[in-house]
Amino acid sequence: MLTHRRALLALTLIPLVGLAGCGFQLRGDRQSSMPFKTIYLGFSPSSPLGVELSRHLRADGKTVIATDPKSADAILEVVRPEQRGRAVLAMSQGQVSEYTLSYSFTFRVRGPQDQELLTATTIALHRDQSYNPALAVAKEAEAEALYRDMQSDLIQQILRRLAAIKPAPTTPTP
Repeated sequence: MLTHRRALLALTLIPLVGLAGCGFQLRGDRQSSMPFKTIYLGFSPSSPLGVELSRHLRADGKTVIATDPKSADAILEVVRPEQRGRAVLAMSQGQVSEYTLSYSFTFRVRGPQDQELLTATTIALHRDQSYNPALAVAKEAEAEALYRDMQSDLIQQILRRLAAIKPAPTTPTP
């Protein structure tokens, strides 16, 4: 009986040791570090997208959000504010049975000397939602949850694009 337990324990531990040795690590909520120390976010103060993005940047702890664009290493400019949309995807017997929800945002990133670090970039997300007029209130709540999910996805995509920026080397002035 004792050898049976030891064999079972060995069969359990061997794969775990193998995974630890190969460098396996859970993905988690890892943020890449930004290539600049300070960033100015050109959102309106009431923008939910801007508030969530600044919260994620502050959580990183390595990037400071500047209050003045002149003191920032990078300036995120809003080219077109976030836009939500809803379009009919399918109809059944003259009634809507499915919608496509959309969420888009266009931005660009400039450096301190007005050089373009990231050209105007549009991120557009879409989610399909079934619809039943008898459950209209529940479907509206579901749509809001889908929009929140798209906003979180959008934030992650913005953070990845910001982390991928390669700032131009600065030339020392004599």
